[in-house]
Amino acid sequence: MAGLSIAYPPPVRQDELWRDFFSAHYAGTQQALARRVFQHSGVTVRHSVVNPILVDVSRWSTQQRMDRYLVEAIPLGKEAVCGALDTAGLSPADVGMFVVCSCTGYFSPGLDILLARDLGMAADTQRLFIGHMGCYAALPGLGAATDYVAARRRPAVLLCLELTTLHIQPPTRDPQQIVVHALFSDAAAAVALVPGAAGYAVREVAAATDTATADHMTWDITDAGFRMGLSPKVPDVLAVHVAALVRELLARNGLSQSDVDGWAVHPGGPRILDVVQRELGLTPEAIAPSRAVLDEHGNCSSPTVLMILDALRRGSRPPRTVVALAFGPGLTLYGALLSVA
Repeated sequence: MAGLSIAYPPPVRQDELWRDFFSAHYAGTQQALARRVFQHSGVTVRHSVVNPILVDVSRWSTQQRMDRYLVEAIPLGKEAVCGALDTAGLSPADVGMFVVCSCTGYFSPGLDILLARDLGMAADTQRLFIGHMGCYAALPGLGAATDYVAARRRPAVLLCLELTTLHIQPPTRDPQQIVVHALFSDAAAAVALVPGAAGYAVREVAAATDTATADHMTWDITDAGFRMGLSPKVPDVLAVHVAALVRELLARNGLSQSDVDGWAVHPGGPRILDVVQRELGLTPEAIAPSRAVLDEHGNCSSPTVLMILDALRRGSRPPRTVVALAFGPGLTLYGALLSVA
């Protein structure tokens, strides 16, 4: 990983979102519950391409949301990709493969084609678009890009871009929607992977999917944007699988958990972080970077685990061996083992 760059739309404080939009959005019998959810979300600041205090997108059609996605995604994606390329010392023409992950907007020609064109990538650049994997998409995306680099000995770029706030739903009594509205945020994260470069090397990507719980996390296309289902049972499912996933990932690489000095755990919410911390026996310090990203930026879906990796590498003592974990529909757990090259 020779370059890593994050791009954010404007910030908005969680307390202001509650006071100036969501308190009225949930006026009535659900307001007290919604207030508690927002207060205990673990989020202080979020980012949004359309500030709901200024523009209420909850009544927009799916077409209106997709039109706005195209307008906002192109410049945000450019910023993230250019930052990663600059850090890696690459030009767009050097990129052999361009992987784009997004589950919050669709159009064709896709974001991968339009960005490759606007950035000046070569005509023979291979492209891969990964959609509807949700919060864990960065890790299979990282795996695909890494495999290309290893096989072809050419650079690759991964972009994860999500504009979740375009999918605020109309008022509802559904507690799951209240949780979603209290957590999600917008961001783009890009990684440039270069064969033999300094930085974190991706040693392995692993997955575990519990299809018996597929209904616990959903992402449905409706006439009013994309609607997320988020069962309160998700942390319980993670508790069953996460320790085995990590143990087996490390064992295959001749390591144990004591060899890991950095953890990038996707902060799906405070309770998910609590469960992962408990099941893996992590110290509060080990999980602190994930809690800090949730606090400072919210849950940005697929870019979030890369945002935590960026925070780790920028710290005063960057870890040498990192396990990244992310979770999403399926119910799916993904893990990646990274170490300093």
